[in-house]
Amino acid sequence: MPTYTKLNFSDVKDLAPDYGMAEIGESRFARGALGAERIGLSRYRVKPGARLPFGHRHGASEETYVVLSGSGRFRVGDDVFDVGADDIVYCPPDAMRAWEAGPDGMDMLAFGAHTEGEDTDMDREFWTD
Repeated sequence: MPTYTKLNFSDVKDLAPDYGMAEIGESRFARGALGAERIGLSRYRVKPGARLPFGHRHGASEETYVVLSGSGRFRVGDDVFDVGADDIVYCPPDAMRAWEAGPDGMDMLAFGAHTEGEDTDMDREFWTD
């Protein structure tokens, strides 16, 4: 019989406070709690008007983001665009990306491959406005 894991995101530790980002919202990374080895799955709840304070990109892993509710903006490379519920944003590994919530906040999932020890490049001055 196959082994599986059932989990509720509310049971996954919110890591935003551990990284000094509780004022932005919640960040819950489910891979470890699920026992997954190659899948990365995260949920972000971004408070109204809050912005991720850095851009990031990965060395080899592509990511897809799904806006569950609310609205906001994404910046991918030099492009800034609006997103809302049910929008999907795909980012190849080398695309620098970040997001911010609109006036109602934004709830979204991020998923992609997980590569242990993969390089992640962060840019704390990615947002320019």
